[in-house]
Amino acid sequence: MSRNEIRILFGVIRGAFAILLVFGSAYAQTTLTPQETRGKQIYLLGSSKSGKDILAYIGDSSLEVPGTSMTCANCHGMAGQGKSEGGIDPSNITWEALTKPYGITHSSGRKHPAYTARGLELAITRGVDPAGNKLLNAMPRYQMSKEDLADLVVYLKRLGTDLDPGITENQVTIGTSLPASGPLAEMGQVVKDVVNAYFAEVNFQGGVYNRRLQLKVSETGRANIERLINDEKVFAMTSAFLAGAERDLIPVFANLEVPLVGPLTLDPQPGTPLNRQIFYLLSGNSGQARALLSFLKQRGDFKDRRLAVIYHRSELNRSIVEGIELQCEKESLKKTVYEYEGGNLDAAGYVNEVRKNDPAAVFVIGSSAETLAFMTEAAKVNWFPLILLQGGGAGGAIFDAPVGFDGKIFVTVPTSPEDQSVDGLKEFRALAEKYNLPQQHLAAQVTAYSSAKVLVEALKRVGKDLSREKLIQTLEGLYEFPTGLTPVLTFGPNRRIGAMGAYVLVIDLKEKKLKPVSGWVGTEK
Repeated sequence: MSRNEIRILFGVIRGAFAILLVFGSAYAQTTLTPQETRGKQIYLLGSSKSGKDILAYIGDSSLEVPGTSMTCANCHGMAGQGKSEGGIDPSNITWEALTKPYGITHSSGRKHPAYTARGLELAITRGVDPAGNKLLNAMPRYQMSKEDLADLVVYLKRLGTDLDPGITENQVTIGTSLPASGPLAEMGQVVKDVVNAYFAEVNFQGGVYNRRLQLKVSETGRANIERLINDEKVFAMTSAFLAGAERDLIPVFANLEVPLVGPLTLDPQPGTPLNRQIFYLLSGNSGQARALLSFLKQRGDFKDRRLAVIYHRSELNRSIVEGIELQCEKESLKKTVYEYEGGNLDAAGYVNEVRKNDPAAVFVIGSSAETLAFMTEAAKVNWFPLILLQGGGAGGAIFDAPVGFDGKIFVTVPTSPEDQSVDGLKEFRALAEKYNLPQQHLAAQVTAYSSAKVLVEALKRVGKDLSREKLIQTLEGLYEFPTGLTPVLTFGPNRRIGAMGAYVLVIDLKEKKLKPVSGWVGTEK
């Protein structure tokens, strides 16, 4: 063979390797089929999308436990490689390892031929290998429907090559969606600047396990978010703007199985059953309303008297009322609920109607002008009940309330200066100065910064072997995590709001300012 022919041959070989790398990478990123997706849930979570039971039987005594307590991934790992723990050495169950043509010899000396799909079914349900040898007692035997078993086996053939989108050896792609036009466009740009700055600082310090963080941004809206996730191969998201469109946008993250940390919303909706993908930092208006009722009940303000709720009919306000109703049930408080159309509050009429029941407090959910009108009419008949306002409901007009309501108007906030540590403030101010962050929309900046910080902390705790499911499980393990600017955050398998509660403030009408009257009032119990 001539030198020229050799050069051509090596060129062909290099080209072939390049093709393999390209198509191998493409295969790793291909979307799972519906059957593989169902099988993946069984492998990772031990539960079926069909809702059918999956049971695990352990040891010679066949102790029965739910499949969710003994998931395949617990021992064999997210990628099926196996991980030694407690003296047990689970097998590598990737399809490549299981189907070696010359068979498998284990460290214990146990030998068996290559697995087939049927052999896997027998290992899963009867605990035997292809040679009929009994597997270790630590390996559970599972009982599930034929359909679920078939789904699991199909997914196991993809195990080890099923990589989540947005991950390469040197980069993780994170997304966010923000308003780019209209009155909220400036706020959207500020949030983008903060997240970009925080990621730039993380990258400057070496990234996360030598992976740089790259932010991809879309206009808010369902179609835009779906396009961002699918086209840009986003691994996870942070600080996405959901306010006002929660019911439309929240299902997107569950359907596409993309984790979202710290969405910008006043109406957190963890869902029943739980939406596993979304992690909220703070209680929204509903949670803050619950904290306010809890504080007043424990302080003894209600005694045997009722609560009245007057609200302007809207989807967001209805969510607040639902939170109030839950807390009233928990606190054994009696209530009467009144609703009105926006701009049509008959203040005098409602004062006459509501005071007949002599409530200890009136929760008013509407504009500050409407709340002021109600208090003005109440003062005319010398009636001064406690006035309760949801977080963010106290506009400047409230300070013009009749003086008889001095010390009787209560509001809530989700954070307090006492949450801000010296180091936390120093770190944030250094970031703002280094990256020339704007001075506007500080509340949104704090939320975006804290959300990005929580996400990065979770990515670090996951380690090099990164996946969306591992990220979710790691976030669920965060306990009293200090962002330095918010209350400490705690998540869990059944908890998706990091700081559940609020601080209570009272309005001093003489000095025209808000004064704290409580420490942190938690609502997690």
